[in-house]
Amino acid sequence: MMGGHHAASGAAAWVAIASTGPYTLGWYPLDATGILIGGMATAGTALVCDWDHRHSTVANSLPPLSNVIAVGIENASGGHRQGTHSVLGAAFFVLLATLAGQIQLHTDWGLLSVGAGLLCMFMINIAAKALKLFPKAGFISNWLFALTMAGLVTWFAPGQWTWLPVSMLTGVVVHIVGDMVTIGGVPLLWPIVIKPPKFLRKLPVLNDIWRANGAFSIPLLGRAGSKREWLVLIPVSAYAMVGMCVAAWALAKTHFPAALALGSTLVSNLFGTG
Repeated sequence: MMGGHHAASGAAAWVAIASTGPYTLGWYPLDATGILIGGMATAGTALVCDWDHRHSTVANSLPPLSNVIAVGIENASGGHRQGTHSVLGAAFFVLLATLAGQIQLHTDWGLLSVGAGLLCMFMINIAAKALKLFPKAGFISNWLFALTMAGLVTWFAPGQWTWLPVSMLTGVVVHIVGDMVTIGGVPLLWPIVIKPPKFLRKLPVLNDIWRANGAFSIPLLGRAGSKREWLVLIPVSAYAMVGMCVAAWALAKTHFPAALALGSTLVSNLFGTG
């Protein structure tokens, strides 16, 4: 699955899980701040599995730091679409998010969730890079955006970050499922990789599900970037966008009522509806 589609599906999954409005699941209900920041973060966690390739979008999100991390993950996980795309890889990323949520700093302004803020900085920046919000050349804009987001999420995020591991789990599962429904498949049980016997590799249907390299696949969407993938992800992206906008509007009404009132007055005067 394409990087931007991974990000969109992660955000959509978070909206479904964390929102309690119509057409949502409400399994892990949060306020508007948690929905908005968590949605942006989950768009990034839905890409973190691809941090196993030194030339991936994720690896180039915050150079040179992200490149160095990518080389380490690539070496530890056995290469692209190996360890990070497995049950063990998912457990590692969730543990990382859990530990990050424990790193806090007492300041004169209160308790700041530094670890969670920095992790969210990476995740949100990864999503922004995948969605092509940065210029292809250079990386100063990447870092400026990342540091701004780190400050914002550390300051304005919910009082507790118990949702961060849930966001990581959601994103990683969405990514693995997204790759599983393309023809490439994923090695779910890595480092245990069981390859099918040669006589089974020629059987129709089975050879698409149990790949010759030991990966598992249910290729409903065909190849990454196929027309089927686009047909599915267009409404998924729209769902994510609507959910995030609703959360942003609710947040604005809570924290910036004066600004909203002024904006409404200007619009009314502009169109003569006041």
